[in-house]
Amino acid sequence: MITIYIHNEPHRVKAGTSLLEACLSLGFNVPYFCWHPAMHSVGACRQCAVKVFRDENDTAGSIVMSCMMPVREGMRVSIDDPEAVRLRAHVVEWLMLNHPHDCPVCDEGGECHLQDMTVMTGHTVRRTRLPKRTYRNQDLGPFVTHEMNRCIQCYRCERFYRDYAGGRDFGVLGWHDGVYFGRSANGKLESEFSGNLVEVCPTGVFTDKILAGHYTRKWDLTTAPSICIHCGAGCNTIPGARYGQLRRIRARFNGQVNGYFLCDRGRYGYGFVNGPRRVREPMVRGADGRLQVVAGPETLAFAGEHIRGGRAIGIGSPRASLEANFALRSLVGPERFFQGSSPRDSALSAAILECLTRGPTPTASLSEVEACDAVVILGEDVLNVAPMLGLALRQCARRQPLETAASLNIPYWLDAANREVTQDGHGPFFIASTAATRLDGLATSAYRASPQDLARAGLAAAHRVDASCPEPAELSQDAQAFARAVAEALKSARRPLVVAGAGSGSVELIHAAADLAWALTRSGKDARLCLTAAECNSMGAALMGGGDLSAAMETLRSGAAETVIVLENDLRGRMSRRDFDEMTSLARCLIVIDHTGQATTERAHCVLPAASFVEADGTLVNNEGRAQRFFKVLPATGAIQESWRWLGELAVAAGRRLAPPWPDFDAIVADLAATLPAFKDVPAIAPPAGFRQVGGKIPRQSHRYSGRTAEAAHLSVFDNPPPADPDSPLAFSMEGSGQEPPPALIPRYWAPGWNSDAAVNKFQIEVGGPLHGGDPGRRIIQPDSASSAPYFAEGSQPPAPKAGPLWVVPRHHIFGSEPLSAAAQPIAGLCPKPYLAMNGRDAAAAGLGRGQTVEVSIGGVGYSVAVVIDDSLPPGQAALPAGIEGLEGIDLPGWGSVARAGQGEGGRP
Repeated sequence: MITIYIHNEPHRVKAGTSLLEACLSLGFNVPYFCWHPAMHSVGACRQCAVKVFRDENDTAGSIVMSCMMPVREGMRVSIDDPEAVRLRAHVVEWLMLNHPHDCPVCDEGGECHLQDMTVMTGHTVRRTRLPKRTYRNQDLGPFVTHEMNRCIQCYRCERFYRDYAGGRDFGVLGWHDGVYFGRSANGKLESEFSGNLVEVCPTGVFTDKILAGHYTRKWDLTTAPSICIHCGAGCNTIPGARYGQLRRIRARFNGQVNGYFLCDRGRYGYGFVNGPRRVREPMVRGADGRLQVVAGPETLAFAGEHIRGGRAIGIGSPRASLEANFALRSLVGPERFFQGSSPRDSALSAAILECLTRGPTPTASLSEVEACDAVVILGEDVLNVAPMLGLALRQCARRQPLETAASLNIPYWLDAANREVTQDGHGPFFIASTAATRLDGLATSAYRASPQDLARAGLAAAHRVDASCPEPAELSQDAQAFARAVAEALKSARRPLVVAGAGSGSVELIHAAADLAWALTRSGKDARLCLTAAECNSMGAALMGGGDLSAAMETLRSGAAETVIVLENDLRGRMSRRDFDEMTSLARCLIVIDHTGQATTERAHCVLPAASFVEADGTLVNNEGRAQRFFKVLPATGAIQESWRWLGELAVAAGRRLAPPWPDFDAIVADLAATLPAFKDVPAIAPPAGFRQVGGKIPRQSHRYSGRTAEAAHLSVFDNPPPADPDSPLAFSMEGSGQEPPPALIPRYWAPGWNSDAAVNKFQIEVGGPLHGGDPGRRIIQPDSASSAPYFAEGSQPPAPKAGPLWVVPRHHIFGSEPLSAAAQPIAGLCPKPYLAMNGRDAAAAGLGRGQTVEVSIGGVGYSVAVVIDDSLPPGQAALPAGIEGLEGIDLPGWGSVARAGQGEGGRP
C-alpha cells in the first residue's frame, strides 16, 4: 500500500494500480467510458481527466487521463480542478455531437452509463445544430439489437468480443469519424457471450432484443439475487420481473465465480418460465385416461392415499434445490430415495465428488482458473458444457505472456500496451478431445482420440510428473508425444491447471485428470483441478446420496414399490425409450412435481405445479462445491408453490409423522443441516428470514418503482398490500432498508449518480475486488491437503478400445443439450436437429454421404438421424448431439451401428 493525496487529503491505495481504479475504489466519482474493470485501460475516450501535481509546491499541475496513470507514493491529485472539470465537459460534448438524444425511446434509458456520465460532467445543453452523422444498423441475430447511431466510439464492445471473449465475426470497421462497430454482413453473432455486449456497452448501441418484446424500464423491475440453473458453474444472476412475468436476466457480480459476465444460455434461457409448457394447476388422471385440473386438496388426497401404504419411492433431481430433494428424502425415507440420475451420470458425479474430497489438489473457482498459467483439458468441450469456464480459460491462456509484459515494467492494467507486446501469444494450453473445439485456436498442442485413449494420455503425463503413478501400456506415438509435452509444460508452470468433467461421459477421464493434478501437487506444484458438473445441483445431489435410476427400476420390478414420486425431473431425458416406458408402466401411481410440462408429466397420474427458480428460494452446489442461495423474484401465484411445500403437504396427506410440513424456508434449511452433516454450513451462506437493516427488509423493487396500484387494476382498483414473504429477508415492495445489503442479498446495483451496472464499483471493497462482506456462497466441499490416497490408476487402468462397428461419443451444444433453455424462444430455433457426425473416410467406407438419413442403433434402440461430415473426428469414432429433442436418454459413449434409411435433409452440427 502507498499514500496518495486527493484534494490534499491522504489516502492509502494499492500500489501498482491505475489512478482511476484508485479513485473509484476510494469512492470518488470520476467519469469514464472506455475503461472497464475486467478489460482495464486503453485511453480511448479521454473522459477520465484529472489534474496531477508534481509536489505540494506545484500550483499549475498537469492534466492526465487517470485510467492511464499509475499511482505513485506521494502523488497529489485534484479531481475537481476547474481545468479538469472543463476538459471533461468538453469531452462529453464532443462525444454527444452525433448522439441522437433519444433517451425517452431508448431501451437503455434509466440504466445508461452515458446518461450518468453526462449528468456527472454537467453537460445539460446541446449547442450544436449541425446535421448528425448516421449509420445503417445490422441484424445481429435473435439476442442483440443494434443501434449504431448511439455509439460514442469507446471500443468496449470490440475489446470484449474479440480480445476478451475471442470472437472473430465482430469488430471495428471504417476509419476517422466513420468508425463502425459490427459485422462484415448481417447475421447472428457467433460468440457464446454475445449478450454481454448489452451490459458492456455504456450507451444503447446494443440492447436486449428479447426484453424489447415485453419491455419494462429497469426501475420498474422486481429483482432478487439468483443462480443460473443451466449448467454446473453456478453463475450469479439478477432476474427481473414485471406483471407476473420474468422479463430478463442480468449478470450479478461474484468475484469467485462469473465476475461481470454471463454466457448466452444463462442470459436468454429463461423463456420456459413464461412458456406455454408451464404447469400452473394440479392435475389428476381421470377415468377417461386424460389429465384433468383438480383442486389442490383433492389432488393431495389422491396422492396421499397412494403414498400412505408405504410402498412409495422418491426420484429426486440434480436440477432441483437441496431443500426440495431433502424434502422428498424425508417423505419417502433415505433408503427409498433415488438421485434421479442415470447410472452413468450418477457415477460421473460420484467420481467428481471423490476427486474433490479424497485428493490433495484444490478445486479451482473460475477466478482461480484465470490465475493459472498452464492448462490441459482432458476430453471436455468446455465452451458448450460450461461456457463461462471457457471464457475463464481464455484469460488463463494470456497469463504467461502477461508475465513477459510485466518484466518490461508494463502494468497489468495497461491493456493496449500489453496486447502490443504479447500479440496473439498464449501460454501452455493443451487440449485432448474427441473432436475439434472452439478453443483449439489457443492450443499449443491438440490430441484427438477416444475417451479411453485420452484418459491413457492423461495418465502417461501423470507418470512423467510422478513416477509412482502407474504408466499405461501400449500408448500410440501421438499419445506419448502429447503426454511428454503436457508433463514438461505443467512442471514448468507456476500454477498448472487440469480440466475435465462429466461432459465426456467417461469416469476414466475424470480419474486421469485427478491423478495428473494430484501428481503435480505431490511434486510441489501449486496445482488446481477443475471438473465440470452436468447440472446446476449435480454435486448437491451426489452429497445427498441415494441410488441411481437403475436401482429405482429394480425396486419397481421387485414389487417393493408401486408409487413413484418424481421431483422436477424428466425421466425420458435420462433413460432409453424402452426403460422409460417400462418404468412408467410399472408405477401404479406416478406423481410428478414440476414446473414445466414434459414427457414424464404426460405419463403422470398426478401432477403438482412447482415453483420455478424465480418463484422459490433454494440452495445449489456448483462444480467446485460452492453452496449458493437463490431467492424468489416473483411470488408464486394460484396453485403454484415450492416443491418442498408440496412434499410437506403430501406427508400430511399420507399421515406421516415427520418434520414436514416445515413452517418456513429457514426451518427446512435447519433440518437439512442437522440431518446431513455434509450440509452443516448451508444455513450460513445467506442471512435468515429474520434479518433486518434499520428495522426493514431488503426491497426487491427500486425506490423509483411505479404503477404498483395499476398492476392489478384489472382485478381491483384498491391498492392491495404486497405479498408477504416469510421465507427470506427480501420484501416484494419498494419499502424497506435503503442501506447496502449483505452480498448474498443484493437485488440490484444502484448508487446515487450511478444508475447503470457500473454502480457495482460502489459495492466492492476495491474495484474488481470482492463485494463488501465477501463474495456470496461458501465452499462445502474441501480437498484433503494432507492426503496420501493412492492414484486411481493403481486400482484400474482405462481399457484400450476394442474393435467394433462404431464408437459413438456425446457432443454437447450450448443451445439444445440443456433441456430447460432449449424450451425458450428464440433458443429453440438455434438447437440442432438430430445428426450423426462422422469422419469423411468412415462415411465414404460405409457408402454414406452428407445429409443422408440413417438409422443409428445404440444399446439396441434405433434413432433416425442425418449424417454430418466432421473430419476432426478420429477414424472409427462418431458423435451424437447430447440431450437434444429426439435423442434423449442415450447412454454415451458406447458402441453403435449404422444402417441406411434413405435420403433426407442435413443436420446442423
